[in-house]
Amino acid sequence: MDAIYGLAQTPQVAAALWARGKQHKVWAIHAPMGAGKTTLLRALGQHLGIPDAMGSPSFSIVNEYHSPTAGTIYHMDWYRLKNVEEAIDAGVEDLLASGAPCWVEWPEQAPGLLGDDVWHLHLEILDEATRRLFVETPDSAQNP
Repeated sequence: MDAIYGLAQTPQVAAALWARGKQHKVWAIHAPMGAGKTTLLRALGQHLGIPDAMGSPSFSIVNEYHSPTAGTIYHMDWYRLKNVEEAIDAGVEDLLASGAPCWVEWPEQAPGLLGDDVWHLHLEILDEATRRLFVETPDSAQNP
């Protein structure tokens, strides 16, 4: 998937993203600060019927949501983690192994915990109102 979209199209992009990637349990969202990672995940949550207002788990590290469509979802923000040990102490290793969907912002902080079957989403800022989203799947690295 490779999409260039305006911010007003985020809900449609989120729906297409879920249709293509729901079989992947761990999603790693790579993007610079302010690119709209949480905005995209909030739109995805709305698409999945999550009734709670989703926010960034910057300080809590993990937020847990329940979707009538996808069950329990763990939304993680690893920005404040200093190392892998902190991630393990925060319980993220167990959550990643739980089989529940896990959406990880700032996966660069502890990439060794992600495992092999990870859907890597890359979000780029093209201008103030336009983003590019492209996806790297575990098999796309082997079959370009």
